[in-house]
Amino acid sequence: MHPCCPLAGASECLDPRQMTPPPGCLSPLQQRYLCDSRVYVNECERDEHDCQPSQQCINTLGAFTCQCPDGYRKVATECIDIDECRYRYCQHRCVNVPGSFSCQCEPGFQLAGNNRSCIDVNECEMGAPCSQRCYNTYGTFLCRCDQGYELGPDGFACNDIDECSYSSYLCQYQCVNEPGKFSCMCPEGYQLQGTRLCQDINECETGEHQCSDTQTCMNIHGRYQCVDTNRCQEPYVQVSENRCVCPVNKPVCRDLPFSIVHRYMSITSERSVPSDIFQIQATSVSPGAYNTFRIRSGDENADFYIRQINNISAMLVLARAVSGPREYTLDLEMVSVNPLLSYQGNYQTSSALRLSIYVGPYSF
Repeated sequence: MHPCCPLAGASECLDPRQMTPPPGCLSPLQQRYLCDSRVYVNECERDEHDCQPSQQCINTLGAFTCQCPDGYRKVATECIDIDECRYRYCQHRCVNVPGSFSCQCEPGFQLAGNNRSCIDVNECEMGAPCSQRCYNTYGTFLCRCDQGYELGPDGFACNDIDECSYSSYLCQYQCVNEPGKFSCMCPEGYQLQGTRLCQDINECETGEHQCSDTQTCMNIHGRYQCVDTNRCQEPYVQVSENRCVCPVNKPVCRDLPFSIVHRYMSITSERSVPSDIFQIQATSVSPGAYNTFRIRSGDENADFYIRQINNISAMLVLARAVSGPREYTLDLEMVSVNPLLSYQGNYQTSSALRLSIYVGPYSF
């Protein structure tokens, strides 16, 4: 008798498709409940199977099957891991793990939502360590610096460029380094012209002098000079603003220039030499007179010489480079010899130009 059909033979009750059981048999519904609880055994739960440890036991109606988990394939009776990386599922790098795999991206990329593709990371938006400017590129980024800075060895920091250390010609006087730039400075008495050149300040025009009412302001390189309006000294008397005359009725005047005209000029230090600096021009000449020019006084070191141009003019030449601040007072004399007047016994006369030369402290 079949256990499922205690009132009938097994052959009469095994077909569950019979809608009406033979006499003495249970109905299909009665058989299902009875057999599930008494005969149909779950071998997987009762460990009554012969699946390998690497396999999974799957219970079936009246039996069981052995299957490999996902990520494995069955070889004979064993489950072998499938190396998914062989099939190039990942865009960059694939890492095989037992039963599965994972995708990884190269530095500068991140895994996309499909967990296989790699997309570029914008490091500039994610706090790249650039100290000034950041440029995103495919897979990486670049740091760049503003003008006046240079990229440091680490590729991130921007260091100030000391432009003043690269050249001594950036500024005419003094270069001052500043963060990201430089500026030029001028000495006292000068002002910046443009960005690098220094120009003398004319204190006499700007009113920044302290000359009195009886003095005349003379602008010179880097400063000014106050001179007396009347510069005539005994035995000379003033006849005009800058001209002094020695009266012929004074015996002492016989050995002195008849007249002295006062002039001044300013030159820079370290001028290239020889250099023409001042032209002497006779204002009046007697007919038949022969004129010569000389430095009467003030050139003890022979820093100057006279080059005569013609009978009525000559050029004062700087013979040696001089450095300032320094001041010269030269008496430049024109001696006139007139043979036509020799019968009078005094045919030689002279006049002088007293030239004050101020040498500035700089070469500009």
